[in-house]
Amino acid sequence: MKDLKIAETKDYDRLVPMFIANRLEFSEDEPVPTDIVKCWQLTDEAGNLQGGAVLALREGEFIVDGIAVNEPYRKTGAGAELLDCITDETLKRGGSSIFLVARAPGFFRKSGFVTIERDEAPQFFECFTCPQYGTECRPEVMRLDIK
Repeated sequence: MKDLKIAETKDYDRLVPMFIANRLEFSEDEPVPTDIVKCWQLTDEAGNLQGGAVLALREGEFIVDGIAVNEPYRKTGAGAELLDCITDETLKRGGSSIFLVARAPGFFRKSGFVTIERDEAPQFFECFTCPQYGTECRPEVMRLDIK
């Protein structure tokens, strides 16, 4: 992860365009209230945003509400380090599992996430109304047990 830095950020709005550019589904009209717990930004040595991650609570469960790394920095370990930030923070807050909807499930499987049925997770499936769903994107609902 040479020349990259991960830091906590309170600027969620800065992350949203990067998530959208990386084709993560984003909607301002969430079906279930989501409370942002903590956000991280990944920046290059010039301070340019190259990735980020968001840990949130939905229906009392910890969820990855967004995680992405810009293409030139993928396969550098940056995504795994962002995911480690989420896992560490969840543990600090007494959480025992983390849920997500994965566009790239293989990446998350490498970190121990398993595919589960939709009804085993909090309701966070606005991606199923996205025009990419079922054509360019076949997301999987996943969970990581960390205790």
